[in-house]
Amino acid sequence: MDNTVLKTTTAPDPEPELREFTQQFPATPRGARLARRLAVRRMEEWGYPPATDASCTVALLVAELASNAVRHGRVPGRGFRLRMACATATRTIRIEVSDAREDRLPAFPAAPTVDDEAGRGLILVDLLATRWGTAPRVPVGKTV
Repeated sequence: MDNTVLKTTTAPDPEPELREFTQQFPATPRGARLARRLAVRRMEEWGYPPATDASCTVALLVAELASNAVRHGRVPGRGFRLRMACATATRTIRIEVSDAREDRLPAFPAAPTVDDEAGRGLILVDLLATRWGTAPRVPVGKTV
């Protein structure tokens, strides 16, 4: 009888280089709220607790882009899509919101007046994001 003891060790799984989250939502105010909540939850899973600057910034950006998709990009019977990607090496987070409306591209707005009740959302996006823009969505629509 052999008294040899075999020991095995396993290394922990390496952290993925790119974490992603994609989900379709109804183009309604409720869908926009749900997108924001799920974005915060996903950020927490990725190591960014809800009270961190990164999570709060993502929540604000997702809320604004989802709200714009509902308000300006809505096509009856079609929803919007949220995609988030986190590059672990650079800790860069990419947020994309796609809607089905291709004829209304967002443009950087003129400075709103004190009395304006709207028109500040993309100014916030511009201030908080490293960069932003639009791209065509295949087969129809746009991605911001």
